[in-house]
Amino acid sequence: MNSVMGEIGEALNVAEMGRMGHMEEGDEPWLPCLRFNGAPGYEFGLAIGKRFGRMIRSRFASDPALHSEMLPFAATEDGEKLVAALTAANKQQFPVYFDELRGTADGAEVPFLQVLLINMRKEVAPFLPSLIQRQKVGEADQCSTILLNTESLAVIAHNEDADISLLNHAYLVHAEFEDSLSFVAYTYAGELPSCAFGFNSHGVVFTLNAVPLAPAEAVAGGICRNFISRDLLEASNRLDALKRVCLLNRSVGHNYNIMDINEGKMITVEAASKGRWSVKEIGAEPFFHANMYIHLPVDQVANETSLHRQRCADRYSKLSRDDMMCLLGDATDELYPVYMQGPKLVTLCTAVFDLHTLTCSIYQGNPRKRVLYSQLPLIFPIP
Repeated sequence: MNSVMGEIGEALNVAEMGRMGHMEEGDEPWLPCLRFNGAPGYEFGLAIGKRFGRMIRSRFASDPALHSEMLPFAATEDGEKLVAALTAANKQQFPVYFDELRGTADGAEVPFLQVLLINMRKEVAPFLPSLIQRQKVGEADQCSTILLNTESLAVIAHNEDADISLLNHAYLVHAEFEDSLSFVAYTYAGELPSCAFGFNSHGVVFTLNAVPLAPAEAVAGGICRNFISRDLLEASNRLDALKRVCLLNRSVGHNYNIMDINEGKMITVEAASKGRWSVKEIGAEPFFHANMYIHLPVDQVANETSLHRQRCADRYSKLSRDDMMCLLGDATDELYPVYMQGPKLVTLCTAVFDLHTLTCSIYQGNPRKRVLYSQLPLIFPIP
């Protein structure tokens, strides 16, 4: 697949967001951020690719599966057919987001096929030739979320976990589009915003958790998770968010934790292929979600780290914000801690969305230590 280089003007109103945290002059922030003003599509992606090109190239070079499993598979007849089917389906349903990926590839000066494969990783994994390859590329062992919605405390607290190769390969994107939609999205280098967490000017907040749908349950050539979560950033309310994540033609599964700050509601959604989903409303009982399906009956892969994290969460019965932070910072289980410190998986940051204070707090390091890196208002415009 060849990337199409489009000639565009310099009509990009792009500026780097103010530095967040205490840093020396000229240093790159721990979590760099781009503010974009303009239209969604190619120019948006191009701005991301230009701003974070070095980071994107570094991430692609260090990705543990891109060069060893996914690119060789994409060069086979079966792989070429699968990538073509995924490309056709997602381009047809989300042409604007597809153009954003083209822009990102061009701006970062990386092959478009690599950008596609990174964004279609979970949809390609179930069809790799060997079981070892499928397990290696498709593991669902990242992220923990706890939700609570009461009159005194209404919070979604989330650990963003990832393979250690993604350390220092993430950034924030603050988009202000001409149609009055704005959003902030935590984004992995080279991927669509956001496959992690984000919030928008309509009052919709979300965090995401991977879930291990059995490979045999995957639908070849369906809609990809990254395109769905990019679409979620444009949801106008809770019901609209549900419509955007509960698709009949999705390829694999995902877990969506959604807050509507205008309605004061929280839900957690487990979605799978073949038009299956389950919605649970969050109330006064704390709800913890790691990386396994809990309330949607599907065929899934056993996940030891999720089972251990769930047992750890069961020991926290109080309802305070401090308890939530202690749970997300718990490292007492040496093999499968909630707060991950390697050698394979790491907790990149912790994000806390507070419905009462209308803030997004991003913590660096173990959340038990309360090292607040940045606090953003959930109300737009953001200064």
